[in-house]
Formats: sequence, structure tokens, C-alpha cells
Amino acid sequence: MKRKFLSALFLGLSFGVFAQSEGGITPEMMQKIKQSYKSTPEDKALKNAVANGKIQSLALNLDNLRKYDTHFSHRVNSRGITDQKSSGRCWMFTGFNVMRSEMIAKYNLGAFEFSQNYLFFYDQLEKSNLFLSLIIKHIDEPLESKHNEWLMKNVLSDGGQFTGVSDLVTKYGLVPSTVQPETYNSNNTRKIDELIILKLKEYALELRAMKADKKAKKDKLEARKVEMLSQVYRMLVLAYGEPVQEFTYTLRDVNGKEISTETYTPKSFYEKYVGKDLKNSYVMLMNDPSREFFKVYEIENDRHVMDGANWKYINLPIEDIKKIAIESIKDSTMMYFSCDVGKFLYSDKGLLDVNNYDYGSLMGTTFGMDKKQRIQTFASGSSHAMTLCAVDLDKDGNPKKWLVENSWGASNGWQGHLIMTDEWFEEYMFRVVVDKKYVPANILKYLEQKAIMLPPWDPMFSEDVD
Repeated sequence: MKRKFLSALFLGLSFGVFAQSEGGITPEMMQKIKQSYKSTPEDKALKNAVANGKIQSLALNLDNLRKYDTHFSHRVNSRGITDQKSSGRCWMFTGFNVMRSEMIAKYNLGAFEFSQNYLFFYDQLEKSNLFLSLIIKHIDEPLESKHNEWLMKNVLSDGGQFTGVSDLVTKYGLVPSTVQPETYNSNNTRKIDELIILKLKEYALELRAMKADKKAKKDKLEARKVEMLSQVYRMLVLAYGEPVQEFTYTLRDVNGKEISTETYTPKSFYEKYVGKDLKNSYVMLMNDPSREFFKVYEIENDRHVMDGANWKYINLPIEDIKKIAIESIKDSTMMYFSCDVGKFLYSDKGLLDVNNYDYGSLMGTTFGMDKKQRIQTFASGSSHAMTLCAVDLDKDGNPKKWLVENSWGASNGWQGHLIMTDEWFEEYMFRVVVDKKYVPANILKYLEQKAIMLPPWDPMFSEDVD
């Protein structure tokens, strides 16, 4: 009886402390909050509208849409709009669009397209190997360590960025889309990814158990990893088909005239029709005002291939990036480009403009964070990759708006493209990958710096799905 009384007393005291803990909403505070809201007839009408309608539609700035314009003073020609369907492969579509635009121009092709399915197979296999290799690398750390926690939360994805394109194409080559066409699961990657992720997590725990229980040496762990990857390979074959090793292909121009018919391997096809040193010809330029400009940064373990390259980029003011991008477009060269595409997108017209929606007036407040603050608070980050292909310059050579070729199908946006105002470009553009020949020597010289290593859980990259 005494013990029950003490327990009840303890619970009562604990509840009292909890109820009175500092920072909670007290009745007095609630009264002040409620009194601050003044219900007027106008506000009642607004409340009814917001409660029963789509907020974007209510905040749509119709006056702003009158400025909608599809003219561009400088544009890189291209043929055919790609469609990544229900997958996160925008990074691969974007990288391929850069390469195919040059191939189309060189050989006067029609809407030629590389096979995303072919290279995506290897992307998923390489990422599985990367995950298991990093599990082995950090195997002596607790499962709760920051590295292992990050690994278990980021096992495998269909997202990525340009170093994945450069490393994978260099290693495995390219094939035309007709040689290895899409499957249902390459267009709808979610379920097969879930299954492989589940298996890889199981494998990670097995490797850790081998080390803990049997004191397994690294060679034993590596041998078991190969067996694990064999199972992953089988799952990928079932979902995407086994990658082609050799094929005969007829290349035709836009009028159907035969250019050549030959037998290729994926690497020989790439070397003949693209042939560019993807690893050394390009540089990634970032606009991240949350950290120092004119420095080189690298993201730890953020790559597609274990024996490939981490992200590495030069952080530059937005005006420097604009000048370089303009030079590339003027010379008919597209660029890999990534941004926070969901911010202020009016999808009906494919327009990205910070004035598309007036949320402040609708909600009776302001939203005042700048780009640096949005990055620091995880409110904005790169979410999508597209191909930067056009700019509209005024009479003084200053950009008014930009155009990107998207990979959401020809019926999306403006003829498969998105139009960005220059103000939106400044606020929500994050990086471009540019051929080094368009980058001034004084900027390329920054690459001689030792890169500042950033963790993969850094705010700038935590939700990156390029």
C-alpha cells in the first residue's frame, strides 16, 4: 500500500512539473493568441475560400502572368523531349540531353535518345556496392554513429548528379534507346528500389554481425559482399533486363538517310559518337551563399561509384555563373543545371517566377528569408536537374529570363520546357556543370585549391534528389 501511494505521489508531482514546464502554452497565453485574431466579414470570406480551395490557385498572381513571353534571344537547338516518368532519374536524363544535343547537331539527327535504362542498371548496382563498401569501411563504428546513421537512411536512390553521369558513362559506355528500351520498372522505380533497399539493410547487419561474432577479416567481408551483389544483380535483371554487351545499329539522319551501320559495344559506341572526356572536360559551379565564395568544396562519400569521384565544385557569386552560362549558350552548348524546381512553379504555363504566387497577401504576413537563410534552415535545396538551353538578353546584354529543357514529357510546361525569370534564377538556381572552355582561367585556377570536405548530411545536400 505504501509503495502504491509513493508511486501515485511521484506521478502526480511529475505531471505537475510537466504541466508547468517553461515554454508551454498556458491559458493566459492562449487567451492572448485568440484575442489577436479579429474576425471580420472579409476575413470570414477569406477563411471559407482558403479552407475549401487550393492555396496555390487562390494566391495565383494573374497580373504577373501578363508578362509571360516565350521569345529567347539565344537558344541551343534540340529535337525531342524526354520523359523520366515516375522515376527520379532527372540527373541522367539531363546529362544525356547535354551529350545528345551535341550528337544531334554534329550528325543532323532527329529526336535521338540514349538508353537511360541501360546505364541506370549499372547505376543501381554501383550504388549498392558503394553502400556495402561504406558499411565495411565504418564497420568498427557503432551502428548509431553519424556515418552509419546516414548510410542506413540513404541506402539507395534513383536520384543523383553529374559525377554519376561522368563516372558511369566512362566506365560502361552508352547505347541508343532502341537497343535497350525502358521497362515498366525503369519508368516506375519506387517498388524495386524499396525491395533492394530492404535487402541491402539486411546485408549491412549481416556484415556487421560477421565482424562482431566471427572477427571476420576484410577479405572475408569483401567475398561475402560479392555474393550479396550477385543477388542484387539478379533483382535488377528481373526489373530492367540484363544490359546489352554488343549490338548492331544503323544511325540515320533527320531525313532517314543512313549514316552508318556497325556492330558496337556500349563503350565503342560512346567513344565514336560522343568521345568526350566527361571526367576532365567539365566543372561544376555552385551558388551557395551560406558558405564562402571562391572556394572549392567536396561532399564526402557522395558519389555513384565507389571507385569514382565525390562531388567537387567551385562556389561562386551568381553573377559569375550567369556570365559563364551565357557564353556557353551563345556557343550552342547546353549545360547540366539543377534548382529548387517546386518553388513558385506555375505548371500550366511552365513558368518559374517569384511573383507567380502572392502567399503573403493571402495569409496576411510576409515570407522574408533570403537564399542563404533558406539553405541554412532546410527550406530550400536542389530538387531537380534539367538542361539549361536558352537565355533572353536585353539590349545591354543582361539576362531577362532563361529556358531549360525538362524531362517530364512534351506536354508538360511550355512544350516540355520551363521558363525562368532572372530573379527566380538568382533565388532558386544552385548549380550548373559547364565545359571548362567557357570558364575564365582565373576561376579554373581555384581548382588547384585543396577542397574543403563537407559531410553528406550538410543542409545544402540533405534533400538533394538531382
